Amino acid sequence: MSHASLHQSISQQQTLAPQMRKSLEILQAGTLELSQLVRQALETNPVLEDQTEVISLDDDGSNPEEADSLEHMNETDDDWRDRTILEGKSSPWTNEDEERRQRMYDSIVAPETLPQHLQHQLDLSMVDPEIREAAQAILGNLDERGFHDLPVKTLGIRMGLKPKHLDEALTLVQSFHPAGIGASGIPESLLLQLERSTGRETIEYKIVRDHLEDLARKRHPQIARALGTTVERIAEAASRIGRLTPNPGGEFDPTGNPYILPDVIIERDDDRNWYARLTGEHLPNLRINDFYKDMIGKNGTDAKARQFLRDQIRDGRSLIHAISLRQETILAIAHKLIEHQPLFLTKGPRHLRPLTMNDIADELSLHATTISRAVAGKYVLTPHGLMEMRAFFATGYQTTDGAEVSNAGVREAIQQLVAAENPAKPLSDEILMKALDQQGIKVARRTVAKYREQLGILPSHLRKTF
Repeated sequence: MSHASLHQSISQQQTLAPQMRKSLEILQAGTLELSQLVRQALETNPVLEDQTEVISLDDDGSNPEEADSLEHMNETDDDWRDRTILEGKSSPWTNEDEERRQRMYDSIVAPETLPQHLQHQLDLSMVDPEIREAAQAILGNLDERGFHDLPVKTLGIRMGLKPKHLDEALTLVQSFHPAGIGASGIPESLLLQLERSTGRETIEYKIVRDHLEDLARKRHPQIARALGTTVERIAEAASRIGRLTPNPGGEFDPTGNPYILPDVIIERDDDRNWYARLTGEHLPNLRINDFYKDMIGKNGTDAKARQFLRDQIRDGRSLIHAISLRQETILAIAHKLIEHQPLFLTKGPRHLRPLTMNDIADELSLHATTISRAVAGKYVLTPHGLMEMRAFFATGYQTTDGAEVSNAGVREAIQQLVAAENPAKPLSDEILMKALDQQGIKVARRTVAKYREQLGILPSHLRKTF
C-alpha cells in the first residue's frame, strides 16, 4: 500500500529581475530595434515624452557639461518638481493635459524581434547559472538568420567558458523556436529542422547529412543508389527538403528591409586622428513629463493613480538610464577598437589583428559576457565600409615574419588570389594554400576550403570557364 508524503527541499536558482531583463534587452538591441523599443515606450508609458528642445538651467550654477547628461537633467528636474509640490504650487489643468492622460489607454505593440524571442525563451529556461551564462554568450553571437559563424570551442576560449557548459548551452539554444536556430550554417540548420519534425532516420535527414552536394546538383540517381531506394523517392524527399527554410530567423524581420543603420561611425578628425561617434540622432530624447510629476503632488489625485504614476516614472527613469548605459558602453568599446585596430582603419581588412572580447573586457573592467551582449547586432561604419562590430573580434594566425593576421585578413587574401586567377585555370584549394604559404600565412587546406565557402566562392572545377 502506497502512502502520500510531503517533502521540503531548498534549491538555488538564478533569475533576472524585470528591470535587469529590460536593461539587457536595451544593451543587446540594434539601432533600429532600439528605436522601435523607445517608440513603443513612448506610446505605452504616459509619463515619458520626447524632449525636442534643450532645457537651460542657469539659476543654480550647474556645470554645462553635466546638464547635457540625461540622468543629471532628470535629477535636477526632480528637485525642482519636489520644491514646487512642497511649496503648494500647481499648474492649471488644460484640455491638452486631459488629452495627454488618454495616452495611458493607448498602446502599439511592436513585432517581436529574433533576439527578444530567443531571450524570452532563455529567461524561462530552468538551467544552472553556468549554462545560462554560456547560452547568453551564444545568443549574443547569433546573426540575423539565427546562425553562429564562430565555433563553440573558439567562443569558449574568448569568453572563458567551460566546453561542457557550452555544449549543454548550445543544445539548449538549438531547442528554441524557431527550429534551425543556433546552427553553424544552412546544412546544420536543415538537419536541426528535420530532426525536430521527422527525426534522424528519415531519407530526408540522410540526404542533407551525407549527400547535400549531390542534391544541389540534382544527382538523384547517385543518391538513390547510395541509399538503396528509388529516384522517385529521392525526388519526393528533395521536394520536402526544399520546403525547409535556409533562414530560420527571417520570420522575425518586421520589414524585410535589408537596410542597416550603423550604431557607430569611425572617422578622422581635423588632425587626422581616429575617433568614434554614436549615431543616436534618430533616437527620441526621453524625459519624464512634468505634468505627471505635478499630478503626484496634487491633493485631488487618488492613491491608486498616484501609485500608478510612481510606477510609470520609475520604469521611465529605468529606461532612460538603460539607454544611457548602452550608449556609453558601445562608445567605450568603439574607442578600444580604435586603439587595437589602427592598421585596419588605415590600410584595410587585411590588417585586422586578432582580438578577443576578454581583451576589451579586461581594459574596461567589464565581464566578457557584457561585451558580447553590447556588440551583438551592432554595426560600425568604417573607412572600409559597414561591418558588424563583432567582426573586429577574431582569432588569427602568426605569419612567418612574426606579424599577426586575423581570419578576416586570411579571407581577404584568398579573395584577392581568386580575383586575380586565370578563369580558364582556376586555383584549387591546394594551390591557394601554397600561395598563402608564400605570403607567410600557414593554414591547412581544409581551412582554405572553409574560408572559401564563407566567401561564397565556388570550388575550382565550378569556377572554370572556357
